[in-house]
Amino acid sequence: MKVLGIDIGGTKINMGVIDREGKIHRKQTFPTSFPLYETLEKEIIQLLSENENIEAIGIGTAGLIDTKLGKVLYASDNLPGWSGTEVKARLEKAVGLRVEIDNDANVAALAEVKLGAAKEFHRALLLTLGTGVGGGVIINGQILTGPNGGVGEFGHMILYPDGILCSCGRKGCKEQYISGKALQRRIYEAGLSCSPEKLMKYRDSIPQAKEIIRSYTFDLAVSISSLQAALDIEVVILGGGVSDSANYWIEELREQLKPMLLNPLEVKVAAFKSDAGMLGAAHLVLDPVNDSPCV
Repeated sequence: MKVLGIDIGGTKINMGVIDREGKIHRKQTFPTSFPLYETLEKEIIQLLSENENIEAIGIGTAGLIDTKLGKVLYASDNLPGWSGTEVKARLEKAVGLRVEIDNDANVAALAEVKLGAAKEFHRALLLTLGTGVGGGVIINGQILTGPNGGVGEFGHMILYPDGILCSCGRKGCKEQYISGKALQRRIYEAGLSCSPEKLMKYRDSIPQAKEIIRSYTFDLAVSISSLQAALDIEVVILGGGVSDSANYWIEELREQLKPMLLNPLEVKVAAFKSDAGMLGAAHLVLDPVNDSPCV
């Protein structure tokens, strides 16, 4: 069985013809342009005309998604006009194939469980540490979801009440302490002008580096421990741009986590980078119809 996996981002869209084993038979990337739905449908129809054996389409996209209706409830200004789009109904009518859609972090988490770093675990959480903080939760092979598509908005859980003002309008959100942007702010506040990667690499020769890393990994450990307590997860997978430097600080994170955990917890780095969205989206339709547990 081959399906089409699609990952929609603010600047580009990745599409791949993928089989059950996760092999990518064909991949193409094109810039995200608007109106988005019309662009997407046109590209899909063109690819289907060249690959007649595709049986279904899975889509991962930024935003809050009603997975039952296959509708985008909300998308940021990075995807203008995408909010309210009934993707599933329109695309199924246009191409005559089953279509499923979910949040991009959710499908990336699904890829890690089906094919990647969390393959042997039943209860897994992907924590994406990029410009913001997000993620997805997979329970027994299924995406944990909710009526508003908001499961996985870990960046907007409060870490420090009355803390730093967040873009969501509240104060003290985790995103302001454990995102890549937050790490860069810590470096700037220490009077340094280097990148997070350079800080990690030269930590032994930069006087402030060890304290920055210690405070960052402490906040990350607190965040992870609270997620474990809430969801009884077995493994946390770290993704996003910050995870690229994890080999410099992951052992410190694990040490800080030990006294905070209720139960043993694995912490691993994501196996997939740019292909995670496509692979996870494909598994929305490679697997049986996903009646996700709802919180």
